[in-house]
Amino acid sequence: MKPWPLLLLLTAAAAPSEAPIEVDVSGVRSAQGLVRVMVCPKETFMKACPWSASTPAKVGQVTVVVHGVPPGHYAVQAYHDADSNDKLDQNWIGIPREGIGFSNDAMSHLTRPKFTVAAFDHGTVRQRIAVKIRYFLG
Repeated sequence: MKPWPLLLLLTAAAAPSEAPIEVDVSGVRSAQGLVRVMVCPKETFMKACPWSASTPAKVGQVTVVVHGVPPGHYAVQAYHDADSNDKLDQNWIGIPREGIGFSNDAMSHLTRPKFTVAAFDHGTVRQRIAVKIRYFLG
C-alpha cells in the first residue's frame, strides 16, 4: 500500500468537521429585499463576520442556512436588508432603520448586545437556532 492514502485518511480524521447552522429568523415585516445572517466569533461580533448567508425576505419567518462553520463559540447577528444594499441602514444617531436580531434574543432596548449573552457553542453536527427580528424605526 502506498503511504499517501493513509496520510489522506489521517489528515481527514484530524481536521475539525464543519457543520451548517440553520437560523430560523422570525418577525420579518415584508417580502422586500433579503434577510442576512452572520455567524461571528467574539473577535468580529458586531462587525464583518467570517460566515454569512442570505435568503429572499418573506413576511413572517425565513430560514437561512450558513454553511461551513467549524466547531466553536459564536453569536449570530441577522438583519432584514429591505433595500438589498448589503448594509444595515441606520439613522444619524445609529438607530437601525431596518430590522435586526441576535441569537439568544440578546438585544435589550436600544443598547448593543453583549457577545456573552448572544453566544452559543457549535459542534460538528447541523444546528438550528432562532433569531427574532426587531424593528425600532418605522
